[in-house]
Amino acid sequence: MRILVVEDDSVLANGLKVGLGLAGMTVDCVGTCVDARAALSTSVFDTVVLDLMLPDGTGLDLLREMRGAGDRTPVLLLTAMDETSDRIRGLDTGADDYLGKPFDLDELAARVRAIARRGSGRASACLSAAGILLDPSNLSAALHGVPLSLSRREFSVLAALMERPGTVRSKAEIEDRLYGWQEEIESNAVEVHIHHLRAKIGRDTIETVRGLGYRIRVTS
Repeated sequence: MRILVVEDDSVLANGLKVGLGLAGMTVDCVGTCVDARAALSTSVFDTVVLDLMLPDGTGLDLLREMRGAGDRTPVLLLTAMDETSDRIRGLDTGADDYLGKPFDLDELAARVRAIARRGSGRASACLSAAGILLDPSNLSAALHGVPLSLSRREFSVLAALMERPGTVRSKAEIEDRLYGWQEEIESNAVEVHIHHLRAKIGRDTIETVRGLGYRIRVTS
């Protein structure tokens, strides 16, 4: 998953980037409303983790702008203010979840996965297709019950394809899962990861659709 963290405390933001990264997520961090708007206008995120108090505005104002513009990206509010009225205001503005500081990083990761899953219309946390089972909660993978050894980026590529089996995912969509906002993209990274995945799960499992991208082959 690709996550946008909007948090002006650089120490906390870096901790979130490292912690959520260890949970298999690609994390972009910005510290202002201006930078958040720029990131949201140029990239697609699975979830936004949004602090309420920012140097140039409030998280609620940014959330209100997002929802007013039709942006349905799941949002988790992260704030030191833990009054009931603040939680109600945030949820009524369009937030999908709310977590007060201090918090447990594992709980935050679980909440992020949950709201992203609800946003995509999936009930189960696990992804299953073509005999493959992926569990994003612990980054585990198995093929016909046999554990697979995947790198974090291989897992991200396979998860992107398995979220919609049979649907073509473009190279650009897959790159969005691998690289952060404004991070330099290696020109052949997707092809390399696809090559490695085919060696582990079978060459015919991932189909190349010329000029469009890749998809998990679904057999009837």
